[in-house]
Amino acid sequence: MHLSEITHPNQLHGLSIAQLEQIGHQIREKHLQTVAATGGHLGPGLGVVELTLALYQTLDLDRDKVVWDVGHQAYPHKLLTGRYHDFHTLRQKDGIAGYLKRTENRFDHFGAGHASTSISAALGMALARDAQGEDYRCVAVIGDGSLTGGMALEAINHAGHLPKTRLLVVLNDNDMSISPNVGALSRYLNKIRVSEPMQLLTDGLTQGMQQIPFVGGAITQGFEPVKEGMKRLSYSKIGAVFEELGFTYMGPVDGHNLEELIATFREAHKHVGPVLVHVATTKGKGYPYAEEDQVGYHAQNPFDLATGKAKPASKPKPPSYSKVFGQTLTTLAKSDRRIVGITAAMATGTGLDILQKALPKQYIDVGIAEQHAVVLAAGMACDGMRPVVAIYSTFLQRAFDQVIHDVCIQKLPVFFCLDRAGIVGADGPTHQGMYDIAYLRLIPNMVLMAPKDEAELQRMLVTGIEHDGPIAMRFPRGNGVGVPLPEEGWESLPIGKAEQLRQGDDLLLLAYGSMVYPAMQTAELLNEHGISATVINARFAKPLDEELIVPLARQIGKVVTFEEGCLPGGFGSAIMESLQAHDVQVPVMTIGVPDLLVEHASPDESKQELGLTPRQMADRILEKFGSRQRIGAASA
Repeated sequence: MHLSEITHPNQLHGLSIAQLEQIGHQIREKHLQTVAATGGHLGPGLGVVELTLALYQTLDLDRDKVVWDVGHQAYPHKLLTGRYHDFHTLRQKDGIAGYLKRTENRFDHFGAGHASTSISAALGMALARDAQGEDYRCVAVIGDGSLTGGMALEAINHAGHLPKTRLLVVLNDNDMSISPNVGALSRYLNKIRVSEPMQLLTDGLTQGMQQIPFVGGAITQGFEPVKEGMKRLSYSKIGAVFEELGFTYMGPVDGHNLEELIATFREAHKHVGPVLVHVATTKGKGYPYAEEDQVGYHAQNPFDLATGKAKPASKPKPPSYSKVFGQTLTTLAKSDRRIVGITAAMATGTGLDILQKALPKQYIDVGIAEQHAVVLAAGMACDGMRPVVAIYSTFLQRAFDQVIHDVCIQKLPVFFCLDRAGIVGADGPTHQGMYDIAYLRLIPNMVLMAPKDEAELQRMLVTGIEHDGPIAMRFPRGNGVGVPLPEEGWESLPIGKAEQLRQGDDLLLLAYGSMVYPAMQTAELLNEHGISATVINARFAKPLDEELIVPLARQIGKVVTFEEGCLPGGFGSAIMESLQAHDVQVPVMTIGVPDLLVEHASPDESKQELGLTPRQMADRILEKFGSRQRIGAASA
């Protein structure tokens, strides 16, 4: 059977180990070819090919439910559930999603793009099954990286108190999340792998046996089962922890040995109550470049499959906002020991890996634990430090209560730096940074700012570190606009002060962050139609520069706002609230993302669909406010 013929995972039933291995080879081949062409998550899926095949051979997917944590590792699942022929559209507009999506396929039992949700969801399904008197299996597949998230531990704690609830948790243990795992739990899982006594017992004895003349090699081969037995005995300490929490523990199992995996899963399915199967895998398995660089190949832009190298850009690009952020913060931290960068398992993505390499004592990775990251920062701020919490916009949502309760109520100087704010592209709705303006603007004591370019980001970094209270800066994914970047000597910005970039009498264009340059381009297009516009770089969404904005709005009489975020509660809403408070009754047009989910596509495709290109925005403004003659007639 060829992978292309599989439209239902139950077709794996009855296949031999050799047949499954052949399908596994085809999965890796298709996986690599597709991600090399489209970009996407590479290492996680390559590591769970055998795990997926073995699990699905032992389940009836017409009835049983499988929840994959995050979805990074679910590409083999997609290839086994009828999406082989469309897989080339992975992460493309209107194509296969990069994460699980309930509306895409009936075997995607639970959608997720954030980590640590799988055990809670699978347990919920198991309790629903029991309440309705049904009988099917519920499985959560979770990586050891996701196990650093508090929600996963909360779910384990709950499940362990339900001895009659059938639940299977498969722990995919590859010692990685995106960056190498951190924390006591990860260290405990890894302790036996690298412990000196274990190395002495296995490697030392092996070397000793090899020295025996004539028979050393044969004895060494016979010693392999003994080594495996020692490892299993040592791993029983890990199992004891889960057993104490109420789980039946099985493992560790070689995650690339189909025969062993199938036997273990079949045994696990026989148990009543929660079971944890511990599977040891290699992230990036089968592709040497991914095995050797598990951080770099967690996810990739399109690359050359033969060399493993990224495809060169057609022309040089400006540095990314993340890189400018990391380099600038590192320079500032070298002269200010109070500064500490905090990440939640995203050192490379946020640019904090630059700080980590240069000043490791001023860098903290808390694992996939955003809530802890925020309260940790609050505690450090209490005692004189200047914590900079670098988290993607979409992930800070997970710590909303902590931002309010632990930082803003206490008015602590914690600086939130929100990477990937706005439209992020192929990762889809779970990762779009749509809501941070709205969900942070409503909190008392919070200051919000966004740079128009990478040079202004440098100044805002100084501003945020100097500010004596909660403050947040959002910036977009991808490259800057290409402005000159001073290497030092950055000046802070006065809080709540905007800048005027262009003067005109017909329209007032108020733009925030990444929409400032598009607003300037829109103004140029309007000028071709005889409409002159004043353009303001707001810089701050809270507090607004009302001294500048309110008189201009009253004078010009027509206002357009621009933001790369949700319109409900966003920057445009802030402007309208301000004008109403000052009794300025003028028409206001808000341009941004309406009340809908932005699906996966390239950022340019999404902006085109949302009407956010300069030409589209100019057309929309012309349609609302008309020609210059009508504007003049209305004001005459």
